[in-house]
Amino acid sequence: MRVADLTINATTYTVERNKKEVYLTRKEFSLLWYLVRNKGIVLSRGMLLEHVWDMDTDPFSNTIEAHIASVRRKLDAKGAKKLIKTVPGRGYKIDVQP
Repeated sequence: MRVADLTINATTYTVERNKKEVYLTRKEFSLLWYLVRNKGIVLSRGMLLEHVWDMDTDPFSNTIEAHIASVRRKLDAKGAKKLIKTVPGRGYKIDVQP
């Protein structure tokens, strides 16, 4: 799947941004894959917990925010357009629109 200059391959579990490979942990990959599959849709914390994490995850922890921050840090090189957007009070989405 592709979004802008991001390519994510669910068969080989590889991610490239601007033709450079980006290493992601298994959980980071799952989070990014879910965001890309739902491109343009705002995904709430509850939706992310349900589809990326298991039922034993503490819904009050900051694990989602920590993983989002880590994926952003790895994907958004200097000058690169930010792909993961925060929608205050609602959740996160991946989009190429301003």
